[in-house]
Amino acid sequence: MELWYTEKQTENHGITSKITRTLHTEKSEFQDIAVIDTVEFGRMLTLDGLVMTTIRDEFVYHEMITHLALNTHANPKKVLVVGGGDGGAIREIIKHPAVEKATLVEIDGRVIEVSKQYLPEIAGALGDPKVEVLVDDGIKHLADKADTYDVICIDSTDPIGPAEGLFAADFYQSVYRSLKEDGIMVAQTESPFFNAGLITRVNKDISEIFPITRLYLAAIPTYPSGLWSFTMGSKKYDPLEVDETKIPEYPTKYYSPRIHKSVFALPKFVEDLIK
Repeated sequence: MELWYTEKQTENHGITSKITRTLHTEKSEFQDIAVIDTVEFGRMLTLDGLVMTTIRDEFVYHEMITHLALNTHANPKKVLVVGGGDGGAIREIIKHPAVEKATLVEIDGRVIEVSKQYLPEIAGALGDPKVEVLVDDGIKHLADKADTYDVICIDSTDPIGPAEGLFAADFYQSVYRSLKEDGIMVAQTESPFFNAGLITRVNKDISEIFPITRLYLAAIPTYPSGLWSFTMGSKKYDPLEVDETKIPEYPTKYYSPRIHKSVFALPKFVEDLIK
């Protein structure tokens, strides 16, 4: 008998993967957590039935939500990740020698523990001496952190349930206050095919707060439509003005100095979303 997992990505579309076994299921205080072993993508973490990450393609998302901002900032010493309990963003952040402290604030502590147990390739850096792990609400954490961080990565789940507030204008204003005078934020902002309205709204909100706002894209096979967007808000530094020849070669699989600027060249239909 074959076993298949299906994620219903919209009312009319989904993706499906053949699985070999279910490794873990539980209902935490906030959501349903599952880890399944798929034939095509290896171990897969799902929250409330939605794919969060897989062993095979996780590097794309985690590299692209971190390295663009870190290589745009002149000296990113203190970095915050809001969400991202799987630890992948933290793993990428501490590859940068300038980073002195990387703080993870994840509202659901069980996501952290399950990831450590079943996704050690992704979560393995959470025990690094540079890393501080806090089980807390990211919105509350930023309430009293004015002028604290150089870079903030909003590594949220989809804009439903506990992550809904991480896509609101007042949250981006709180992020702005929590950044130092030359700080940068980057947030995952969903699929331009399936979440066009959200991208338009978020880009407008961030551009009204930050003097520099840039949308960029990456290809992530297991995310809805396979085309994913990220939005950067910067107080001072423009990623399009970075000297690519000065970007070090980090141990990455997707991000490189050669694509640093190219990902900001948007297809026409995506450009139209943010005009």
